[in-house]
Amino acid sequence: MPIAVLALAAGAFGIGTTEFIIMGLLLQVAASMQVSVASAGLLISGYALGVFVGAPMLTLATRRMKRKRVLLGLMAIFTIGNAACALAPNYELLMAARILTALAHGTFFGVGSVVAAGLVGNEKRASAIATMFTGLTIATLLGVPFGAWIGLMLGWRAAFWAVAAIGVVAFAILARFVPRDVGADAAPAALRSELAVLARPQVQLALAMTVLGFGGCSPSSPTSSRC
Repeated sequence: MPIAVLALAAGAFGIGTTEFIIMGLLLQVAASMQVSVASAGLLISGYALGVFVGAPMLTLATRRMKRKRVLLGLMAIFTIGNAACALAPNYELLMAARILTALAHGTFFGVGSVVAAGLVGNEKRASAIATMFTGLTIATLLGVPFGAWIGLMLGWRAAFWAVAAIGVVAFAILARFVPRDVGADAAPAALRSELAVLARPQVQLALAMTVLGFGGCSPSSPTSSRC
């Protein structure tokens, strides 16, 4: 597997870590910001809102840019956003920093998947994309618990500084190993063509499975403990 694909996995690791790390730090954040634990929990919803807004917005805004430049820009947003979280003096600015950080989330995985597939032959494209998303899996298994441990030992701000440091390392790896001309020969598809994908039955089925699957994991569901 090309080193550039592993570089994308490093970026996915950083983004996956910052997405979930706040879950283990809610009590510390609530106490520090003098808000309720429920209000601190809204920082998770704020991140989700940033993903919801940022993914389509940045994907459309950057569709004609070189993909390596897009990836580096997204990783810069990620790093600056986490540093802003660590420096936030109050709850409102912390929420704003979380939303800023989340803007890079969806577009990074979308562009990264295309780049990963373009770095290998047709027969290895699925493996390349899976390798990139391995970074997200490792973040869930190792990055988030370790980050939460740092937050418990050194304070929640230290956890965000650690994630920002991951962003700096990921930025350097992407800058070094992702080819400058990756995807340069692929003209962007027309906007109408991209939106038409949503009309495909396969896409609608996948979206329905996702919505119903996560909806079934709601706290009110008697089977939520299985999700």
